[in-house]
Amino acid sequence: MTVPTNAPETRAATVFCGSSKGAHAAFAHAASSLGKALAQAKRPLVYGGGSAGTMGVVSLAALEAGGEVTGVIPFAMASAGGERDQVKGTEAAHLSFRGGPGREKVVTNSMHERKAEMARRSCAFFGLPGGLGTFEEVLEVACWSQLGIHRKPVILLNVRNFWDPLKLLVRNGIENGFILPANERLIRYVEGPEDVAEHDTFDWGAAAVAALDQWDTVQATHFYNWHLRKEGETDAEPLGAA
Repeated sequence: MTVPTNAPETRAATVFCGSSKGAHAAFAHAASSLGKALAQAKRPLVYGGGSAGTMGVVSLAALEAGGEVTGVIPFAMASAGGERDQVKGTEAAHLSFRGGPGREKVVTNSMHERKAEMARRSCAFFGLPGGLGTFEEVLEVACWSQLGIHRKPVILLNVRNFWDPLKLLVRNGIENGFILPANERLIRYVEGPEDVAEHDTFDWGAAAVAALDQWDTVQATHFYNWHLRKEGETDAEPLGAA
């Protein structure tokens, strides 16, 4: 798997989200708001290629607003009909993203390749509320930032304070000597109104795009030379700020 490096030539952003819509209307609203805002900002959307849950919501909103969308899905999922809703169970399979005007479908061999491809095609990452897969994706790209594999923004939309437990988890890691204090800033959060009742109508997309435009790169606290290969060759694609 090729190490995902920065792609300064693209304005595309990857959105990590779920195959379920969640228990509150604010989650789907935030996904729709983000998809629309990315399209209006001329930032292509890269996502996991599903048509269900918030994945379907964010991609449809981007397309309806005239944006470009790339869905990246592993072959095993594509051949099975797409992502499955992890809440409703295995009977809730949904068709995977299809190609068409403004759309590109990319099929990879594995989940690992899927994530690397999504990273390669984008200059930033947004995280909507989601399940275990979303948690894993968000933490992996944050870890890549820490290791110096990239310096791409990682921005989470804290809808209904969904990501507050992650903030506490990271701070707990700092307090217990496993995470350097400076690395808390590798993940940023878009906060909504104090009253969560207003999260159903808050313009999450505009706030998220503004957070990306205002991003100031955090220097990695650890650095390895990711150009190196065991065969003695080097990767010609440079690392740098997105």
